[in-house]
This record gives sequence, C-alpha cells and structure tokens, in this order.
Amino acid sequence: MGRMFRKLLTLDEARQTIQKYFKPKPLDVEEIRLLEAHNRVLAEDVIADLDIPPFDRSTVDGYAVKAEDTFGAEENKPVKLKLCGMVNVGEKPKIAVTLGEAAEIVTGAPIPKDANAVVMVEHTERKNNGVYIYSAVAEDENVMKAGADIRKGETVLKNGQLLGSREMGVLAAIGKTKAKVYKVPQVAVLSTGAEITEPGRILPFGKIYDINAYSLSTAVLESGGKPLYLGVFPDDKNEIHKALKQALASADMVVTSGGVSVGPKDVMPQTLDSLGKPGVIVCGVATKPGKPTTVALIDGKLVFSLPGHPTSALLIFHLLVRPIIQQVAGRKAEESATVKALAAARMFPAKGRRTFVMVKLKRDKSQRLLAEPVPSGLSGAITTLAKADGFVEIAENQQFIDANEEVSVHLFKGCEEKWF
Repeated sequence: MGRMFRKLLTLDEARQTIQKYFKPKPLDVEEIRLLEAHNRVLAEDVIADLDIPPFDRSTVDGYAVKAEDTFGAEENKPVKLKLCGMVNVGEKPKIAVTLGEAAEIVTGAPIPKDANAVVMVEHTERKNNGVYIYSAVAEDENVMKAGADIRKGETVLKNGQLLGSREMGVLAAIGKTKAKVYKVPQVAVLSTGAEITEPGRILPFGKIYDINAYSLSTAVLESGGKPLYLGVFPDDKNEIHKALKQALASADMVVTSGGVSVGPKDVMPQTLDSLGKPGVIVCGVATKPGKPTTVALIDGKLVFSLPGHPTSALLIFHLLVRPIIQQVAGRKAEESATVKALAAARMFPAKGRRTFVMVKLKRDKSQRLLAEPVPSGLSGAITTLAKADGFVEIAENQQFIDANEEVSVHLFKGCEEKWF
C-alpha cells in the first residue's frame, strides 16, 4: 500500500492507537541521595518511624511550671514560685519540676519532667531565687506536644508525589538520607533536514539553525524526561537508519523532527518500518498544524516523528508526546490549564481537520480577556511560538469561531501565572 494513501487518523484515533500498542508506565525504581532527589517522583509511600517533634517542647522563652501552681495568678496578685534550674535547647533536662517550682526554659527546649505548661517571660518577674507569675496558664499552654507535627506510623508522603522543597523538608524531618524514586525516561532528540545546521557553527547560505532540538529538548525536561540530543542528520536513508538505531539503543523513547512530509524525501516512515516490529502505527494526523506526524513502535520503544515546522512540532509534542513522557516518568499526565477569553477576530479551521490556532492574550479597556490569533507566519517561523500564550482548538466539524465568541485557551507551560 502506498504511504501517500494511508488514512489520516483523527487526533483521538491517534491517541487510542498509541494506547493500544503502548501502555505508559514507570520504567524502574532507584534509590538516590536526598539532595539529588529534587523534582523527582517518589516511588513509595513514606511512613514516619518517629514522632516529630520527638519530645514535648516549649514554643516560647519563659518558665516551665505545673499549670495548677499558676491558678489565680493576676497582674496585681502574682504567684511566687521557687527557681529550680534551667533547661537549654538541644539537651536532655537534668531537672524535674515539683510543686511550687519553676524552671527557666528557652524556645525549642524540651519540657522538663513533671512540668506541663510554660509561662511566657513577659508575664513573669525574677527576684533573687524566686519567680513571680503574673498570669495563669492552662495545661499544655505554650507547649508543642511530641508528634504534634508528624505522628509515628503516619503516611507523610504518597507514591507519585513530586519532590519539591516542602516534600524534601518532610523527608529530612523524619531523618531520611535517601529517597526511592522512579527512573527518569531518557528521550533521544534528533533533527533531520538538509537545510539545518547546529547552533555554534557558521551558518552557510540556504541553511537555518536547528530550532526544534532545543525547543523539544526543553519540552522533554518540562515533561519529566531527560533529553539526549543526538544532533542533525541529512535526509539520507542510511544516515537516518544509523541515527535511529543509535537513538533506540541509547534511550527509552525517540523524538525526531523534520523529514516526515509526503514527498520524494519522505524517508522517515520507510526507515522506521525497517527497524523493528510493529513499525509505523500512526502515519498522518488530521490536525492543522501537524498533519505529517508519524508514530512508530520499535520493539517496545516509541518513536515520534514530528513535523519540521517549529510551531507544529511543539504543538504535537504538547498534544501527543508530553502526556506519555509524564506517565513513564511516574507523573500524572496533566491537562494544560485553560482560561476563558473572547475571540478578538474570526478564526477559520482547515476543512475536515482539527485546527489549533495560536493566540496571544490581552485585556481590552473594560478588562475583558481577548484571544488574538498570532499570524502563523510562514513555514518555519519561530516567533509565532514566542508570541503565543496558548492555543484555541476548533473541532473538525465546526465552520468557524466568530469574533467576540467565547473560547477556551489552552495555556502553554509558563504562561499560567500570567493569566490567573
């Protein structure tokens, strides 16, 4: 069957086909040092094996007392207690507090034996060997009880949680030096095309610098994967065969851009089919942009061949690739955040294809949020992406979106804060 006539799949059919052949799940678990675990995904429930704090501690500077000794103490009628010693922070109290006694204590120090409350220093006066208490305290007042923060046996973090600064603090609080996390999927990124040159080299006439390798590698990072950039390869069957073989050997997944449009140089699908089974599973998607997208499964590893146009490549990455990397990394596949806005102009779809219009958000004089289409520029324009805050989706069967009609804008990563 000629590839030219393979049926275009709708976006939903493309997703279902990938799901049918490939069930995204975390790769493996590794135990790493706590300081290296930032932004990794926890691979187990973490249960505290001690109380935090591990002892009753004072929350103020003052005097540890038996609460009943202070009952009746008032501004003009203080209670006098005998000073029995001092408790420092970070050490075990050497004293016990008996009836009629008080022990000097600082914030964070353990409550001495038989004391059950702390009077703030502001409500006391020290004279010789005695302490005058000017305000009564109730039992446990100004005391943080053992286990008040974390109880022994409590599940403090759950499998699948992302380890940020707060979660790392919790692990440190219960004395962990290591964390069990999911392995980060390695994603090989390569670009094809006779017109592409790697940044850093002199730019010969007729060539452009490789945009996609950098935008897609960063998108891999943002999805929880680790990009392995393999470079730029010409549209040559043998070169691409060699590059893809290397990519499949060194990574868990492969993302290529360029070399997928239907033309005499359409080497990518044929090369993919020759590398392993089942080969190409999606050959073209009924979307605009992104129609020439090809997806293959080679002996259990997915290869996404995205269009060479930078905006199309990133959009298709966002729609198809990102959720899979997230799941393989042990993360939840997040939907992109959406915000309601009014169309600033009429938007037309491509006939029979689901169309994604890049838009820039702005507010009008009456503070209404407007979605203004970004001129998509010609093939290869990257500024479209830099200017866009997100995209509006137009269904396959919709005629158009009229100006001032309400639309849902799917925000790109990093634009969420700006519009919420």
